[in-house]
Amino acid sequence: MASLPPSGSYLDSIRSSAHSLRVRSGIKIESDAITRLLSSPAFISSFQRVSKVHGLALPLNFPSPLAELNLISVMSLLNFGSGYRVPLHRSAGRGAWDCIRALVFGMFISSSADEDDLLSAKGMQNIATGKIAELMGVSIHVEKPHESIPGVTVGELGGPLYQLVKLITGVLNQTGKLLTEAGYPDLGTFVAESLKEGARVKASSQKANADVETVLEKLVRFLPAFQDMAVVNGQGRSCLYQAPAATNGHPDVYCFKKALFLIHAVTVRFGTITSPPFPICDTSHLPVFSDNVLPSLLIHLGVMGVSSSSMLSHLFVDTRSPEKLDSLLGHPPALPPDGSNQLPDDGPIVTSDQAYILRAGAIEACELMFKVANQMEDPTWMKEIRLPDIDMWLWSVAKDRGDYRKLERFVLRDTVFF
Repeated sequence: MASLPPSGSYLDSIRSSAHSLRVRSGIKIESDAITRLLSSPAFISSFQRVSKVHGLALPLNFPSPLAELNLISVMSLLNFGSGYRVPLHRSAGRGAWDCIRALVFGMFISSSADEDDLLSAKGMQNIATGKIAELMGVSIHVEKPHESIPGVTVGELGGPLYQLVKLITGVLNQTGKLLTEAGYPDLGTFVAESLKEGARVKASSQKANADVETVLEKLVRFLPAFQDMAVVNGQGRSCLYQAPAATNGHPDVYCFKKALFLIHAVTVRFGTITSPPFPICDTSHLPVFSDNVLPSLLIHLGVMGVSSSSMLSHLFVDTRSPEKLDSLLGHPPALPPDGSNQLPDDGPIVTSDQAYILRAGAIEACELMFKVANQMEDPTWMKEIRLPDIDMWLWSVAKDRGDYRKLERFVLRDTVFF
């Protein structure tokens, strides 16, 4: 396997590898384009409201804080499937994140305190594709003509949602097996242990974010489904459960989107409690949780330019209209009566390498947005913006505006990382 970052340098490795890959790949990020976005009616009129929409509201009654932490942890582990957005909307009427939430809620509600607990390590290890499909409310069969009887169709396993369900099942089975072998009853127990270890390291260290570094490293080292990194060589390699091998042992880019998201989700949920049940990390300066939404939207909003990139110049060609950009940066248009019910369209289909390049660009673009925002004088709340706020705004505003919902997002399937 390719090497993980040196211990204690995970956050720096995310930022430095993203910068290096972004520059090498020819993605342009201009400060004037960032200022234009941050000064636009689209941003100023929505940021303070939309950036607080984190999708982590949990309308469930938990028997203990550890049970809630476990559910948040599993939900973060399964926070992928963006490439199946269109078939999910067609089948279930909602996108990838909402389908994952529904699945994990269903696993919680249908579980009992005994061996039938689907959110336990053993439950995850043994869950099957049929149960996953049932709880997600999707069909994993496709209709095909009967081989010998004209006019008769038969259903058989197949199609994009069967592919997604198999990916989910694989991640759950593998994670449950590793947890069981290590003696953990569930993922939440491992995460709680990691948070406590992070607090111990922070107490004896002078390094900022020592607790985040510790927790992130423990998550990524232990679970392959968190090992979101790649060697980018133009071959379009697909990354599933482990990082690809590298000739020099070092990936070109580290993203670790789901692990970062998990750490921040714990802070969002428990950080406002006077006496939180678990140690809380300061996540205000975490790199963004780069998926397909952030880079796609940053391209549409003029912050990331891909026209000079040999690998990306044919993507998002329709974004290069000044009139369209002016419209997207303006106040949101009135929604048509049925605008929210329209099925989204798939965006450009990309290779694994292209996806990593785009995600690396978004990581650095958001870092630069954070710096520019904190230097702006008006409005005064710009100086209080933090990186996860920018992430949440981009992710949420993509759903908040009718014209943004119609914007293409790039598509990569066969990945468990976003």
